[in-house]
Amino acid sequence: MLLLVMKLLVVMNKIRSTIAIVGALLCLCSCGGKEWRKYEGATWGTTFHITYFSEYSLDDSINTTLRSVELSLSPFDKESLVSRLNRGEEAVCDSLFLTVYAGAREIWAASGGAFDPTVAPAVNLWGFGYKNSGIEPSQSDIESIKGLVDFGKIELNGMNLIRPAGVELDFSAITKGYGCDMVAEMLRRNGCGDYMVEIGGEIALAGKNSRGESWHIMVDAPVESNEAVVHDRMAVIELTDCGLATSGNYRNYRETSLGKVWHTIDPRTCRPAISNTLSATVIAENTMLADALATACMVLPADSAIAMIEKNGASAMLVMQNDSTEGGWKTVVSEGFPALK
Repeated sequence: MLLLVMKLLVVMNKIRSTIAIVGALLCLCSCGGKEWRKYEGATWGTTFHITYFSEYSLDDSINTTLRSVELSLSPFDKESLVSRLNRGEEAVCDSLFLTVYAGAREIWAASGGAFDPTVAPAVNLWGFGYKNSGIEPSQSDIESIKGLVDFGKIELNGMNLIRPAGVELDFSAITKGYGCDMVAEMLRRNGCGDYMVEIGGEIALAGKNSRGESWHIMVDAPVESNEAVVHDRMAVIELTDCGLATSGNYRNYRETSLGKVWHTIDPRTCRPAISNTLSATVIAENTMLADALATACMVLPADSAIAMIEKNGASAMLVMQNDSTEGGWKTVVSEGFPALK
């Protein structure tokens, strides 16, 4: 009888041990396994949508990253570094500012000045910036600010910015792309190899989507709208491990005595750019580069834009107004751009 009891105790202990091991394994699977996570919100006057495959929620880290970019580069935040520099206050440039400054300098040179982050006075003058008088500028108004639009007048001395009085920096045409890259970098540091980071239409991509495929990105048709963003599919492209940005001239415009003028300002003339390019979608090694290149494409003639894109190791699709009487649009695609689906 005693022997039987002892055998039963041994069996029960084994059962308890097995249950404990299974329980521990179940806990590890439920608490430590990676899963697809989504985080959405608003920042810098636009929206963001981030999808990532991670063991843990990184939403707080995303917010921290976005805020750090804002505090350095947003002209809409009066306490940001770039705002203080524009006011002539003494301030040392941080690493974020220096990175964007270097990227802007590269595309400014590559585009022959079609991309210029000192264009803010002209953008404001035409009512598309962070200052808007609502008054149509005269020729004398335009001439009065031309001397303030020239990135070549700004220099760096170590960590210090040398800026003539009145010349302002506005990195809005490159900051969203850089913000995507910064969030993507944070995700990689935390073990995420599969993600899509979208801020205001600019996108950083890596790895695979939830179906184990390259990411499928919809390119909007150039549907004219000044009231709301209209997402009407023109095509879908498949890609990954890159940055993507789109600039368009069909969503933000104002009526003037000259007729309808669009928000893209040519820094070389300080007037709205004259172009039959409706939108430019650019793919590059990072989103900051794609963002700046896409902006330059909206100012340059199509052949010059494609040459600049290919020289900088990127690819692009330009959506052009159709010259035929049928209206509509046509596409011009550089080498290496993904097939449209």
